[in-house]
Amino acid sequence: MLLGIIGVLLIPAIAMLFTNEVNWSMGDFAVMGTLLLTAVFATEFIARKISNKKYRIAIIALLIGVFLLLWAELAVGLFNSPFAGS
Repeated sequence: MLLGIIGVLLIPAIAMLFTNEVNWSMGDFAVMGTLLLTAVFATEFIARKISNKKYRIAIIALLIGVFLLLWAELAVGLFNSPFAGS
């Protein structure tokens, strides 16, 4: 799982070498790495601790939804919060 997270973080790092459209700072990588680590470890914890398959799927789906909303907010300011990316 950690290699997958590193692989996902390598995508913008490599893109920064070829274009000026992607401009991430070390803080951006740290925030996204933390967000990905939290989502992966929470999903793993839920998968191990909740035995009812329906509840497990529902909670993991909710977790993925929250992850996507946070990602969108940080990237483009979906809700116009003070920490929005744009």
